[in-house]
Amino acid sequence: MAIIKLMDIAIARSGDKGDGSNVGIKARTPALYQFLKENLSEQRVKEHFKEICFGKVTRYELDNLNVLNFILEDSLGGGGTATLIMDAQGKVHSLAMLHMEMDVPDSLLA
Repeated sequence: MAIIKLMDIAIARSGDKGDGSNVGIKARTPALYQFLKENLSEQRVKEHFKEICFGKVTRYELDNLNVLNFILEDSLGGGGTATLIMDAQGKVHSLAMLHMEMDVPDSLLA
């Protein structure tokens, strides 16, 4: 097992959905996608974003794309037109997610 950052095994994109943001995580391989499906839960993401996400986190699985999409409700302080926070559209939420550390089996990193 190796402790790595999510950015070592996936890419990400994020944006706004009203007062929430979405973060899409695309695994670099199908095997890594299966690992993420088993280990990157809504609760794990909620804990990672606990300082900015005050609502529910919902995960959607896009198996045909090797993507997990997370909706972080109440994470933008009111949304693009109603907030004073610097990232009103949640564009940096993907980078924040990619900094999450995970314990990954060495066999998936070869």
